[in-house]
Amino acid sequence: MQAISLVKQMGTAALQALYQHTADAETLTVNETKAEFTGDYTLVTFTLTKPLRKSPEQLGSEIGEWILANYSGVVKDFNVIKGFLNISFQDSYWLKVLESSTDAKYGKAPANGRKVMVEYASPNTNKPLHLGHLRNIFLGWSMAELYAWCGYDVMRTCIVNDRGIHICKSMLAWQKFGHGATPATTGIKGDHFVGDYYVKFENALREEAQPLQQRLLAGDTNVLHTEADKITARAIIAKLSDETLDAESLKEAEADLNDLARNATVLMQEVRSMLLRWENGDEDTLAVWEMMNNWVYDGFDETYNRIGNSFDKVYYESNTYLLGKSYVEEGLQKGVFYRKADNSVWINLEAEGLDEKLVLRKDGTSVYITQDIGLARKKHEDFPMEESIYVIGDEQNYHMQVLKAICMKLGMPFAKGIHHLSYGMVELPGGRMKSREGTVVDADDLCDEMEKVAAAKTAELGKVDDFSADELTSLYQMLSMGALKYYLLRVDARKRMVFNPEESIDFHGVTGPFIQYTYARIQSVLRKSLNGAHLPALMKPADIANLEKQLLVKLEQWPGIIEDARREMNPSLAGMYAYQLAKLFNGFYAEHSVAYAESEEKRIFRLHICALCAITLRNALHILGITAPERM
Repeated sequence: MQAISLVKQMGTAALQALYQHTADAETLTVNETKAEFTGDYTLVTFTLTKPLRKSPEQLGSEIGEWILANYSGVVKDFNVIKGFLNISFQDSYWLKVLESSTDAKYGKAPANGRKVMVEYASPNTNKPLHLGHLRNIFLGWSMAELYAWCGYDVMRTCIVNDRGIHICKSMLAWQKFGHGATPATTGIKGDHFVGDYYVKFENALREEAQPLQQRLLAGDTNVLHTEADKITARAIIAKLSDETLDAESLKEAEADLNDLARNATVLMQEVRSMLLRWENGDEDTLAVWEMMNNWVYDGFDETYNRIGNSFDKVYYESNTYLLGKSYVEEGLQKGVFYRKADNSVWINLEAEGLDEKLVLRKDGTSVYITQDIGLARKKHEDFPMEESIYVIGDEQNYHMQVLKAICMKLGMPFAKGIHHLSYGMVELPGGRMKSREGTVVDADDLCDEMEKVAAAKTAELGKVDDFSADELTSLYQMLSMGALKYYLLRVDARKRMVFNPEESIDFHGVTGPFIQYTYARIQSVLRKSLNGAHLPALMKPADIANLEKQLLVKLEQWPGIIEDARREMNPSLAGMYAYQLAKLFNGFYAEHSVAYAESEEKRIFRLHICALCAITLRNALHILGITAPERM
């Protein structure tokens, strides 16, 4: 049992024995004792004053006396400051923490027999990976590691969006403007090559749509092809003539009119025709689709290898988009779904706080939720997991609520274990990224830039003169990825974040390289002190200094931090812990010598502290997908 849980257990036992008051241990507030006070952990008594009709000070004193009398083998002393009961543990308790100083997997729980699937990345095959994908991938990888460290059998999966009209846009642009060019003939990475044609399509579409939009603004709706679109356009044009219209509504109306103009272009007619040919299995269309997708997959794999990512299984939307229709029929028979007069199929989720949701169009074709129902079932058949985590941006919160609600109503065995790790989008200082306009931070370009900065920063330190060229390349890769991953993971996943290039490549302060440097520093201390020998048996020192105690308290928290981060689906807890531990170690090392300790007992004791700090930092970085360099 960890110290914080032990304090809660002692507190509840004291309340029962002294006042016959039964309390849930989790309702007690226990914090690490503030540095300016004496103690290891603090039990807050203010919330107990009302039910027990005693002052906070009296409660603290009485509970402290009881704990000291009944847990003398663990508790050394206590003091009360106002309503705060500060408890000091026996030195022997903290020395036990160092029993893990040779355990490379410190903090890792034994296998629990439970399975979890983590789905993340979900790229489209019409563009390369960008900064937003990186946050998603790093979150997914880290969540998979957290579950693995908590004893789960984990499968990492990805669903690739390899079909649809957006894919056809790149294909049509290549046919029109490519003139037979390939990634091989141009020297352009495959995903970038295809992504360039997606942007070319959007540029050509914008150019063709602009005069149509101007004609619509002038009131000429004959540029549209259907009567329904013409009626919609007239309504928008009438709305635009309203002088009382606010700026926001005006902007939305102009955007709606622009969409009508875009849909009326020859290019959009051609791309819709291509999609129809693809769905009908046209061999020539499928050949172009397969060729261009393979270019993209080669590019994706190169980026994945560079950032240290891999999947256990990849699903493709082209193989799964028809799944789910059979479950709609099953749901109709069970009364879960209902059919409207126009033959469309719906579900009413108002009782769940949602609304009516379409699951099959009137022509019998699927919508996204239908596909996702089928894919969820397919995933469970492939890997019968108790929990299924979807790492998807917060703009899909409603969609994920609907998916889980439908799976629950269909009685699917995995439904209760569906979890949505909803994360905030990454924005630029100037606003949101837009793929169709090419205003994204490309993942490969960002990695290149980070490596250049890593090289420059390392050169400034001037401590790598004995590194070979290959060693330097490896170090720059580790530092750049450490900086990037830590920057994107140090923030609570639920929060939106602004990507600031200058801040992201700062190698000081709350950064990955600071933690990496601390790890390498400890390894240097151990190499010099041990000179290739094994860590000597732990020797009990005459006393434990304040900074030594603080490190032991922090190290003892690590297994609980992992579990908290997993349960809260928040890898930033592990990230901030690693920074706090690194900062604390550097303070300790500046104050206390290891090689020239005041006694042999102290030297060995501090070596064990160094060893466990190194192990814990390495494991924390590993969970974040960051490599810990042995020297810098």
